[in-house]
Amino acid sequence: MYSVSEVLEYLEEEDVKFVRLAFFDLNGVQKNISVLASQMERVFRDGVSFDASAVYGFETPEKSDLFLHPDPTTLSVLPWRPNTGKVVRMFCNIRYPDGRPYEKDCRTLLQNAVKEAKNQGIEFMFGTEIEFYLFKLDEKGEPTKIPFDNAGYMDIAPEDKGENIRREICFTLEQMGMQPEASHHEEGPGQNEIDFHYSDAVTAADNAATFKWIVRTRAAQNGLYADFSPKPLIDKAGSGFHINISCADPENTKMAMAGIIKHAPELTYYLNCTENSYDRLGEHKAPHYIAWGHENRSTFIRVPATKGSPRIEIRSADCGCNSYLAFTLLIYAALDGIKNQLVPPAAVTENLFGKENPSLEKLPDTLDCAKKIAEASDFIKKVLSF
Repeated sequence: MYSVSEVLEYLEEEDVKFVRLAFFDLNGVQKNISVLASQMERVFRDGVSFDASAVYGFETPEKSDLFLHPDPTTLSVLPWRPNTGKVVRMFCNIRYPDGRPYEKDCRTLLQNAVKEAKNQGIEFMFGTEIEFYLFKLDEKGEPTKIPFDNAGYMDIAPEDKGENIRREICFTLEQMGMQPEASHHEEGPGQNEIDFHYSDAVTAADNAATFKWIVRTRAAQNGLYADFSPKPLIDKAGSGFHINISCADPENTKMAMAGIIKHAPELTYYLNCTENSYDRLGEHKAPHYIAWGHENRSTFIRVPATKGSPRIEIRSADCGCNSYLAFTLLIYAALDGIKNQLVPPAAVTENLFGKENPSLEKLPDTLDCAKKIAEASDFIKKVLSF
């Protein structure tokens, strides 16, 4: 956790030559600009301008200057870059030329949500479980749909060919200050999962973004393609972005779950943002009904069997989502549940896969349907006022 002065000192003493300033568009796609380390005193003072009209969802050409302001606490060395003339990365907040926060900066939106929760005496902790496929490349270096292996759930080498790549990824995560908890082969051929230790919401979102970058980088270095799409192989398991949330008070956690269930229909557009997302839902343990259950992987929310404070796992989300916007909306939905002391419906004990249950509400089943629900939602309009 560096201060500005400590960052400037580090850059000089550790032979850092370039600093990557990272930010995100409204789709959650990471962007960056590299600046020389010698310019960072000015950058911290004045920011770095960029063309907001060239970034998805931001501004139009007639008034398009915005500024990146690096967060010194997010300094991290890129361990795959040279040790001589190091390269480091910092996440940035986005501001107008006059210093006002930019209302479409998803990282600022999440920071504001965290502050709102703390003002109400609540701190949410987030942990993520991220699934992805490893595919072979063709002779031109382009991705194929040929899985790297044909192993199954928690198989071992030699069937599991992703073992060494997951090892490299976990070591890289640790070098960049993150804490992976576990890694293993998932159900699909060439499918892998790496789970994170819990953290505050902003750190969890930063880590998820960094994780995808690391995985793609390490996969490419091994002659492979890392695919985070929700359903890359239509007849195999889809890849989820499971979001675990907890707070210290078990009653608050229960009411938070009720709030998220209440707002599940309008949240779906932000948890499942692509057409391909809806090929996954309802298939291979991806939920289709808005329900919850103890240890039940067929429901929208699962309450895992854990020791200590209870947590909830949102199972519908996938890696096509913008984690900053997703976490922001989940926090406000949870706060709505706590503020209004909402009570969740009865837990579901049956397996919902492959069954029709007219007593339960379904998640939206197409992107267009999810978008229409979100556009009509007063809750979404209030949280995302742009």
